[in-house]
Amino acid sequence: MSCILHIETSTDACSVAVSQDGACIYHDEDLSGPNHAERLGTFVDEAMSFTDSHAIPFDAVAVSCGPGSYTGLRIGVSMAKGICYGQDLRLIGIPTLELLAVPVLLGQELEDDALLCPMLDARRMEVYSAIYDRALRPIRGIQADVVDASTYKEWLDEHPVYFFGNGAPKCMETIQHPNAHLIENIRPLAKNMFPLAEKRVALGQYEDVAYFTPFYLKDFVAKPSKPLL
Repeated sequence: MSCILHIETSTDACSVAVSQDGACIYHDEDLSGPNHAERLGTFVDEAMSFTDSHAIPFDAVAVSCGPGSYTGLRIGVSMAKGICYGQDLRLIGIPTLELLAVPVLLGQELEDDALLCPMLDARRMEVYSAIYDRALRPIRGIQADVVDASTYKEWLDEHPVYFFGNGAPKCMETIQHPNAHLIENIRPLAKNMFPLAEKRVALGQYEDVAYFTPFYLKDFVAKPSKPLL
């Protein structure tokens, strides 16, 4: 197993964690607002002091790669790339919407045929979302949605669908389907990244540190009406 430093800055939460041998052994987070520039450096320093004091060398850095806040992602990815360059570590990119699904899969009782729809708020009735099955296989890829009653109907007519993330609450009154379920208070946090990061380590799925960039919103729509955050 690897020792991995995890960095998550895709929304207004800023968090850092360390995992080893399939478990989170350290984490810190600030949920009070978009304080990434102020808090991230301190969190990383404290995480690295923790591993140094336990003589645990890092093998890789995992960072959320969007979609999400342009500023937050830029700060997180810049920090991750700097650490990788400075310590000759490998880089792992974790999609934010997959990360949102981890606490749902670990903490909720779900039907066998349930689908997961993580949502990030893009203001008004717009969200950035994807649809996954319980194995996190993509049923529909990441895209921008202007949500109305028919947006997810083809999946809701056949499956229970669980909506979560900071874009989900505003959509539920519009979706109004008996198979639509809201799970509240789900955030993308670094302490939940390790199952996804370790899967990528096992598969050898690393990013090119020199060329890696996160999925900014321009990758999903050419001219968004309003950017995230």
